[in-house]
Amino acid sequence: MANDHLSLVNIALIGGGLYCKEVLEMTTVNFLQDQVNSRIVAVADPDGKAPGMVLAGRRGLSTVADYRELYQPDYQVHLFILLNPDPDLLRQILDTKPDHLRVLAHQPFELFWKAFKSRERLLQQRTREIKTILNGIQDLILVITPDQEIVDANEAFLRQMGYEKNEVVGKKCFEVYHQTNQSCYGAQSGCPLRTVIRNRKAAQTIRTRTGPDGKTHYMEVSIHPLWEKSGKISRFLEISHDFTERKLQEEENRRRLEQMVDERTHELQETHAKLLHKDKMASLGKLSASVVHEINNPIAGILNLILLMKRILSEESGDSGGPGRESFNRYLTLMEAETRRISRIVANLLTFSRQSKMEAAVLDINGLIEKTLTINENMLKIHHVQVRADLHPALPPVVGSADQLQQVFMNMVSNAAEAMEGQGGGVLTVKTWFGGGDSVHIDFADTGVGISPEHSDKLFEPFYTTKKKGKGVGLGLSVVYGIIKAHNGNVTVDSEPGNGATFMIQLPLSPESKRDEAPDIGWSAS
Repeated sequence: MANDHLSLVNIALIGGGLYCKEVLEMTTVNFLQDQVNSRIVAVADPDGKAPGMVLAGRRGLSTVADYRELYQPDYQVHLFILLNPDPDLLRQILDTKPDHLRVLAHQPFELFWKAFKSRERLLQQRTREIKTILNGIQDLILVITPDQEIVDANEAFLRQMGYEKNEVVGKKCFEVYHQTNQSCYGAQSGCPLRTVIRNRKAAQTIRTRTGPDGKTHYMEVSIHPLWEKSGKISRFLEISHDFTERKLQEEENRRRLEQMVDERTHELQETHAKLLHKDKMASLGKLSASVVHEINNPIAGILNLILLMKRILSEESGDSGGPGRESFNRYLTLMEAETRRISRIVANLLTFSRQSKMEAAVLDINGLIEKTLTINENMLKIHHVQVRADLHPALPPVVGSADQLQQVFMNMVSNAAEAMEGQGGGVLTVKTWFGGGDSVHIDFADTGVGISPEHSDKLFEPFYTTKKKGKGVGLGLSVVYGIIKAHNGNVTVDSEPGNGATFMIQLPLSPESKRDEAPDIGWSAS
């Protein structure tokens, strides 16, 4: 450090007139020290009010009336530069100066100074050209030092961010950008200057900037390092493109698009609702036509039987015995069957329309099945159906609706009877079993005509039926499916044409039964 200090050449200007003032104005301590390893430390002139003397005093330089005072070692002057052209002055200095002091006469210095001013004018011209180019660029440009001080800004930056130049130059970039005194060099801030220093190459990023009016600007920022000969970064060139209007337009377009999507979605929902309503009306019309047809058939049969009975009564009014009694019994049996069919159709319609509410309770499945078989005992006899009940004696209870599950069992029994009607009767096997899991099983197996594979996948669809016209509307099995699913159960069918059909129902145990399951006593699904 001491050697560096001694190697500096300390200069004293002899003559404090306008020429001295010009030299002082066009040079700085840092400029001389950086460029020629020298510095101006003193000015000598008998006139203390000379322009150069006044400016030197303001800059903190030593000022003396007699140049010979500067011979003193305390001033550490190494070179006199004569700004006064008087040859006698040069001769006096040469005769009196100490040996270590060097003298640059007025004439050679003037040659040097003219060359210097010529180069300075060229540099100023280049600087004006560069400023013109920078100010003509619409991107925002800042020149920033490594300690985050802004040293220059182009007009586009000032205009777009709403600043005056004196409000920017000399300030820290974080003071201008974020109106804060806290540096953003922190590790978590994502400062692009820090990224450039760490990677030693240009960096690009997206940043938000706040103007003096509090308005937020969205910027695409590129930071380019400017290097010194020593390999250090001397400046950062920050080039920013303000895309705030584009971003706001994109947000507006996105908002409009979302609004359009919402409006279109609302229109589609309305259209969908109308289509659903139309479909419901079509289904209702189909249902109504089927119901009228199905209910009208048994009613017409009952009416015909009633008229026939009335005619028999009129023809055999005096005969208490005879064939009339036998006919009456047969006709009444048929009327009972037709009336039951009407009741079943109406019950299925009510269940399908979901009008009935499920009232859950702990149920004895075996008891419900026995009740169902008792109710349908006469109907099964009419169809010549023999019933075999194979009920698990320790079947765990389930939680569900007694009315709805009895409706399921009623449908299973009536479907089985109708399946065996065409072949003059058959055997209906009703079996309950429990395999020690978390469900009970109920199987209804008939010896009827069976179901072909093309019908099996559609059996549980509403309005789909394999029965002959006038025998059903195709709601029975769809009602069964809906009730079993509402009980978290499952229903499947196993059938082959000519070999009957087995409908297998699986219902989950009640919570109480799951905690204390009944033991398996040897019943199986086979």
